[in-house]
Amino acid sequence: MERHLPRTRPRGAHVTPPPTATLFHDVRPFGAPPRDLIAVDGELVAEIPRGAVVERVDGAGRLALPTLVDAHVHPDKTSWGEPWHSRRPAHGIAEYVAGDVELARALPTPVAERALRLMSHAAAQGTRAMRAHADVAPAYGLSGIEGVAEAARKLAGIVDVELVAFPQHGVVRTPGVAELLAEAAASGLVTHIGGIDPAGFDADGGHGGDQLGTVFGLAEKHGLGLDIHLHDRGEQGLAPLRDIAARTRALGLRGRVNVGHAFAVASLPDRALDETADLLAESGVSLTTVALSPATILPFRRLAERGVPVGLGSDGVRDSWSPFGDADMLRRAWLAAWALEARLDEELEACFRLAADGGAELLGLPRSDLRPGSPADFMLVDGECLPQAVVDVPRRDLVVRAGRVVARDGHLV
Repeated sequence: MERHLPRTRPRGAHVTPPPTATLFHDVRPFGAPPRDLIAVDGELVAEIPRGAVVERVDGAGRLALPTLVDAHVHPDKTSWGEPWHSRRPAHGIAEYVAGDVELARALPTPVAERALRLMSHAAAQGTRAMRAHADVAPAYGLSGIEGVAEAARKLAGIVDVELVAFPQHGVVRTPGVAELLAEAAASGLVTHIGGIDPAGFDADGGHGGDQLGTVFGLAEKHGLGLDIHLHDRGEQGLAPLRDIAARTRALGLRGRVNVGHAFAVASLPDRALDETADLLAESGVSLTTVALSPATILPFRRLAERGVPVGLGSDGVRDSWSPFGDADMLRRAWLAAWALEARLDEELEACFRLAADGGAELLGLPRSDLRPGSPADFMLVDGECLPQAVVDVPRRDLVVRAGRVVARDGHLV
């Protein structure tokens, strides 16, 4: 009689586990008719893989929208969740900077804890990535950089963070800042070096310094990006912008240099705006706006049409500069729409796209368009359509990052 023994795997043989998929049932991408979204390995796919283990999440007919990118935020300065701080009058950057130091000394909570609190809140409201600026100055050393970096590590997989060593106190006017920037650049903690108003606030003034030469030199030496804030208006703001574009071309840093605020660009007439946009596009310099006011928000649609990437940011959140802000990028899209007096659906949608697609391009992230092949990064909210969501700023019922639910009802899980 022939005997059949059961077949066994050779010892040590590897067995590939079945794929896993998350099926988000009954959701409405951008307000379209209800359907399912399927996430596998952090990406949306057209159908469930054969043999997959499926986890089902009921979307209950909610509106599905991409998560957003905060392209300009200062988590190290925030007093979010702290005792109320009464701000004193301030006129000019120097007085605001003095207020920064005063607030930092008054707050009882370390930077790492305050930054984590704010960044966690932002993630729970649907922020998937941010470019965070942390001040580098003798008053703080590298404590701001270290604190924000610690918060970013704790949020790994929930929110992607680019970290900028930002010389808010000036590079030329404040002794010791250049050396601290060099230390930050070599630390491995930062992705970008910052700069600020080299023609106005941080002008030479007989000190013999060259801010742009210093920060571009550090970026080139350490393989870092640049994010320079220009608040100056008129020619005082445009001349450094042209200089930044020229240095970017000369050093081959296309796509790695950004200018925040760029208030001088916001007020340009049509022809001058187009000429400036063409210069920036040819040099590979991007811009960020924070929708502070109708007079300062950048004409991002026209800039984008001419090839200039533009992102949207929160800027400061309840810091010494302002008691306002909440790091909610959907609310910031609302603020951009308000500043532009948006009325048409396409205008409201453009403000949302600025926060979603503009920020993603600026940070080099794939666009989340809720189609197969895009990252499974989205949020579910109550509402009829995208324009209504911009106006109503509904609660984020569910936030999904890389196919995983990371927040419910506005709180991380």
